[in-house]
Amino acid sequence: MKVWRQGDVLIMEASSIPKDAKLVPNAIEGRIVLAYGEATGHHHSIAVADRDAELLESDTTTDRFLRIMNASGVELTHQEHATITLPPGDYRVRQQREYVAPEIERKVLD
Repeated sequence: MKVWRQGDVLIMEASSIPKDAKLVPNAIEGRIVLAYGEATGHHHSIAVADRDAELLESDTTTDRFLRIMNASGVELTHQEHATITLPPGDYRVRQQREYVAPEIERKVLD
């Protein structure tokens, strides 16, 4: 399985997307936003034209799913991280978490 990481966002190849997954309507200014920064307003996002990619979520998991249909792939950008090119396919998107003490969990802040 291939894995990509950009700051606090982890992207993993997915063998399938849950059948109940629905489109996440979070595009801003022609971009699909995978995660927003907590303090800076920065975001991990993909510039898309119609049908290049879609972000989906399911009631059965906290992960989101990314489907890339563009034959050339898409670029995942962030204002403070290097750009990542993701090839066409299905992906699981997870905001990474850190454990700071037993039974205490929090999102990794970017």
